[in-house]
Amino acid sequence: MSGDGRRVGVSRDTIGFLLIDKDSGWTSHDVVAKCRGILGIKKVGHAGTLDPMATGLLVLGIGRATRLLRFVQDFAKEYLATVQFGVATDSLDADGAVLSREPMPVTEDDVRTAMTRFVGDIMQQPPMVSARKVEGRRLYELAREGKEVERESRPVTIHSFDLLDFAPSDYPEAQVRVVASKGTYVRTLGDDLARALGGRAHLTALRRVRNGSLDVSDAVTIEQLQGAEDAGGLLIDPGAALGALPAVEVDETTAQAVRNGVPLAAGLVGDVSGLVRVLDESARLLAVYRAEDRRARPEVVLG
Repeated sequence: MSGDGRRVGVSRDTIGFLLIDKDSGWTSHDVVAKCRGILGIKKVGHAGTLDPMATGLLVLGIGRATRLLRFVQDFAKEYLATVQFGVATDSLDADGAVLSREPMPVTEDDVRTAMTRFVGDIMQQPPMVSARKVEGRRLYELAREGKEVERESRPVTIHSFDLLDFAPSDYPEAQVRVVASKGTYVRTLGDDLARALGGRAHLTALRRVRNGSLDVSDAVTIEQLQGAEDAGGLLIDPGAALGALPAVEVDETTAQAVRNGVPLAAGLVGDVSGLVRVLDESARLLAVYRAEDRRARPEVVLG
């Protein structure tokens, strides 16, 4: 409903992406549930969880666009974070209970040098307070029961890790920018950075600012969505939302084949390998195909 109690719903046939600038304190599920109520549509999903403490970009798929969320999840994401050295919490962020507090007067040069060790392909262990499953149980469920279990480290890619500002003290704070692959835990990265310097750390702030080609500057808050006269006008076209993928425009004859999910000769989708957006002559997204082995096969067909 709108700010004055009116519902600002969309039709059942609506398809698109909605960019939400999430407030701290909300879970990603909270945001999805709230938007379902505001929009009056059940088919809403999100592309990548944000922790309750975190703010920033949460990409929602509306209607049939939920079928495309897995592609958005795979895009690199950019974060701004504040790391406080010397203080460890059980969740690795400010929402957790403090486990230890030891002065850690590292210098800016120390931090910059250590950060270079984490750029590229690394192995990362998920925190206990996370949604990752171990033997069918969410880690955060086990953590609530006071249990800690072995977690398998997984490969992630840190595309860039930059120091934006540094405040020296016995418990210094570093403001950092991280561009990372799917599955990266920035709070783990902050603590791993501190461990490399001989101590521990947690995040006091975390904000997602970009997901693929989608930027938080184009997002709206829940309050703005509630106050919108036309919620449909806030949606991003699926073809534009997948802008991080290469695109090919096809003629009407080929478009009809795509609507029917027909595999295509790789030449028809250009000189690309991997995922590609297939657009009709009006630049409307028809499907996402995967080009390999001289053929392009449908991953998702919207029709």
